[in-house]
Amino acid sequence: MGSAAISQGRPLTIFNGQPKERFMNTFWKIIDWISDKLKMLGAICLAGMASLTCVDVVGRFFRHPIFGSVEIVGFMSILAVAMALPYTDKIKAHVGVEILVRKFSERTQTVIDICTKILSLSLFGLVTWRMIVYAHTMQEAGEVSVILGFPEYVIIYLTSFCFLIFTLNITQDVISDINNLKDK
Repeated sequence: MGSAAISQGRPLTIFNGQPKERFMNTFWKIIDWISDKLKMLGAICLAGMASLTCVDVVGRFFRHPIFGSVEIVGFMSILAVAMALPYTDKIKAHVGVEILVRKFSERTQTVIDICTKILSLSLFGLVTWRMIVYAHTMQEAGEVSVILGFPEYVIIYLTSFCFLIFTLNITQDVISDINNLKDK
């Protein structure tokens, strides 16, 4: 899981740790649980996209397409990607280019990893904040989708929540890497 204590560089424990460590351990477990649930919801969106597209294609063949299917598939694709992002980061399934970095010492690799993650944290923290602001603006304006009239701010809020969990995962990685660097 990669959770590490804020202080003293030792793993967080629920039973033997200090109150702050227990709180942080519980907090990271909740974030991991949310990531797992988002992954499942993202998979449901992906399956829903495939099913809806198939049914719509068959319906078009018989001159009865599903009204708003393109919009629904678009919304589900956004949610599928956003909901998969925290879990993908958690299991380190993202693409990384490490040809040069692998030649450095383990300590240097950790420092580079921390710097990269801090930049990612800054970027996705900013993106999350701006998405929340944008969703609020869309909500106040009463913006809805063209075909179905679905309020688009709901999708933007959901996406920003997924990005928030992703940002918290990055924060956990940075804390863990800093603690690992102290041990080296």
